[in-house]
Order: sequence, then structure tokens, then C-alpha cells
Amino acid sequence: MSTPAAPGVEGVFLRDMTLEDVPAVNALEQRLFPADAWPLQMFLDELSQTTTRRYLVAETSSGIVGYAGLMCIEPIADVQTIAVVPELEGRGIGSALLTQLIEEARRRRAEDVLLEVRADNPRAQQLYLRFGFEQIHLRRKYYRDGVDALIMRLQLTGPSAAPTTEAGRP
Repeated sequence: MSTPAAPGVEGVFLRDMTLEDVPAVNALEQRLFPADAWPLQMFLDELSQTTTRRYLVAETSSGIVGYAGLMCIEPIADVQTIAVVPELEGRGIGSALLTQLIEEARRRRAEDVLLEVRADNPRAQQLYLRFGFEQIHLRRKYYRDGVDALIMRLQLTGPSAAPTTEAGRP
């Protein structure tokens, strides 16, 4: 079943990723992350772990334009991947995908959502900050090309927990 991505994102629908989507998602992965692309088998392995994973695709009438995945082993959820084709960035697709991942983490009773983001990707960093993520650590030379990773966390429980939000708004 697919649902509209977000009220302002016309013509884009989100749905669970299927095995049939993996070739198209892998092609996007290779295009978007040439230095750090996951191999096709990794997507297949991730999709087979339904008790701890959830993967989504964003699609239009012309095909898949984004994807995202979450691993949740209580009490921690981890955003494994999130990507949107550059030609559609800034239209709310990444926000819609991230909203769904955070909602899934809540359903699975996670206390925190963690992620790594490239230090040279300010657009993604701003998205995560709008959702209430905070930087908690730096992993030097984490990516294959030597770029550092910022480790970010969103607390879902406790006194500083973020309320259920979309794009960081209550």
C-alpha cells in the first residue's frame, strides 16, 4: 500500500520497499553514493530482516526517486540510509521518509534514533537538525574517501525527548 509522501509533495508516494525494488534502489545507490555505495546483496540482506528492519521507497509515476531504511534493536533505532534524487531535493521527500522512519522507531519502542551523516553534507545535516537531532560524536575518516561522519541522535524518551513532529514542528 502506498501513501502520499506529504501534503506539499504532489505525485510522490511512499511504500515499503520490496525485493522487486532492489535493482532500481541499487542503481540509485550507485549513482548517489559512488564512493560508499552498498552492494546489491546488502539491500537483499537488509530486507530479509523484517523483525529489526523497515525500508521504504518514494516513487512517482516515473519510478523510484528516494529510499530510506531503519534498523531497530530496542532500545536503539538507527537510520541505515536515506536518499533522494538530486533533481527532487528540497521538495519534502527526505522529510517524509525521515518522518516515517521516526514513527517506525516509536512503534518499535526505541528510546533514541541514531544516524551518521557526512561532515561535508550540510543539506542533510540541516534536515536532521530540523527534526531535533543533535550531534553527539565525530568519527574521523569514517567514509571510504576520508570524510568524517557526524553521529547524531534524536531522543524519543526522557526529559529532552522530541515530541512527535514533522519537519521539527510540534
